[in-house]
Amino acid sequence: MSHSSHAKVLIVGSGTAGVSVAASLIRKDSSLKDNIMIVDPSEKHYYQPFFTLVGAGDSKLEDNVRSQESLMPEGVKFIKDAVTVFNPEENTVETKSGTVMAYDYLVVAAGIQLDFDKIEGLEETMGKNGVCSNYSANTVESTWEAMQNVRDGRAIFTQPSTPIKCAGAPQKIMYLADENFRNSGIRNNVTIEFTSGMPALFPVKRYYPVLKDLIKEKNIEESYNMDLIKVDGDKQEATFKNSESGETVVREFSMLHITPPMSPPTFIKESTLVDEAGWVSVDMHTLRHTKYNNIFSAGDCSNLPTAKTGAGIRKQVPVLVENLLATMKNKPLTGSYDGYASCPLVVGYDKVILAEFVYGFEPKETFPIDQRVARKSMFFMKKNILPMMYWNGMLKGTM
Repeated sequence: MSHSSHAKVLIVGSGTAGVSVAASLIRKDSSLKDNIMIVDPSEKHYYQPFFTLVGAGDSKLEDNVRSQESLMPEGVKFIKDAVTVFNPEENTVETKSGTVMAYDYLVVAAGIQLDFDKIEGLEETMGKNGVCSNYSANTVESTWEAMQNVRDGRAIFTQPSTPIKCAGAPQKIMYLADENFRNSGIRNNVTIEFTSGMPALFPVKRYYPVLKDLIKEKNIEESYNMDLIKVDGDKQEATFKNSESGETVVREFSMLHITPPMSPPTFIKESTLVDEAGWVSVDMHTLRHTKYNNIFSAGDCSNLPTAKTGAGIRKQVPVLVENLLATMKNKPLTGSYDGYASCPLVVGYDKVILAEFVYGFEPKETFPIDQRVARKSMFFMKKNILPMMYWNGMLKGTM
């Protein structure tokens, strides 16, 4: 194995959290310029909140992607490689290429793993036979294709029982499909079903009744505690397992939108940084590791007990940066994260319910209006303002 140059701060992951942390650190402390490395194997960076709109034919995938290299803050070295082993006692990581990278401080921001392979038969039929998913850049365009091909039958939208990123997204594409089918004049020929491994439609009580009313108004069928375990594309049959009774149910479909099971990335699960469930173990308020004082984590790979959303990362990053800089100076950690997360629930091609909440799924709303009401203004914000804030604000460390 070869040694790379030493980094004062090593960041694992070049997604939303990783790039934002790097940019913010340099803005707060210019001495860190040329002392930060980001390691990640990916070449492209996607604006994933728009995958819902791409899958619904309201945006293009190519309009929501940048090269990773182009997003690197000045003074940050980007290493295109994959971390395979953490050695927190030695303050090093090992990579796929055989490099050992040393650090003074480590930020783990490696996102979440999509476990499509845990659904039997899915690999052979993804992207055809009406089987699609918004959750991957490789599959999101298949959703719009599948939606356009529906004439009748059953359109099923799944959600697994595992933690997932953007927990509202399995519903969003369903509401857009409903509107699309209505606009196409075929809604009366199509049964829409939401089949979820979760016990309820949405965990925040403030928004739950509104969404239940919406489901009823749109005549959408619901099933809960049901995990998708198998897909037969040729027969267009999906098999679900009830997590309580263990019984299985087979459903025919003309369209099957899959939200795959998700888990911590394997190389994180296999490390000593994690809790019993495999997520990076951090203090829920300071974002510092529960065992190693020079390690921090943010975003989807952490065990923060809140929804895994980009809006959550926007609030986590300033806290992490403040506390990391305090740690460098041996000062008390004063930054505190309250679990804030936001989910702009797209309920139509021009309407959004903006759900905002903190730890305990308690509502914490920004605007002096009833955010349970679906509004065109909130859709305008999602489609036009939030992407600009993301590319030009968050990833540059200014918010």
